[in-house]
Amino acid sequence: MLKPLRQGLPPLDPTAASDAASCALPARYEAVGEARRFTRDTLDKWDAGDRFDDICLVVSELVTNALRHALPADQGRCGEPSTSVRLHLMRWTERLVCAVRDPSHETPVPRDSDDFSAESGRGLFLVDSFADGWGWHPLAGTLDGKVVWAMFRLRPAG
Repeated sequence: MLKPLRQGLPPLDPTAASDAASCALPARYEAVGEARRFTRDTLDKWDAGDRFDDICLVVSELVTNALRHALPADQGRCGEPSTSVRLHLMRWTERLVCAVRDPSHETPVPRDSDDFSAESGRGLFLVDSFADGWGWHPLAGTLDGKVVWAMFRLRPAG
């Protein structure tokens, strides 16, 4: 799942992560708040230091984008909960990765907008501004869709 993270970075083996947590998110916009709470609770346990606010902001943007652009228009409207969006948090000694899995095959593209007062279209711009790197890749095997990830460098403990 993390092969694209190797672009310019040392390999990050998911099995070597010091900590990992994930949660399924329903196909409703309230899921953004649920993702923020899950991230805050997880980061409190992991001591993400001065990156706490940046990570929570980026998670909000990644989940919002998945809900807004990656789900079929009729999904989750018939009262049936859907868990086709999943948030993964993985921490190594000096790095943290937030990854959001969704069912779409569409390439996430930052909107080229000079209008910073616009109500939408700034999500990936914010991800790019606050994370130390981000990218995406299609899923393989039995999982369908893609993963959009953001990486944060953390200060070493001590």
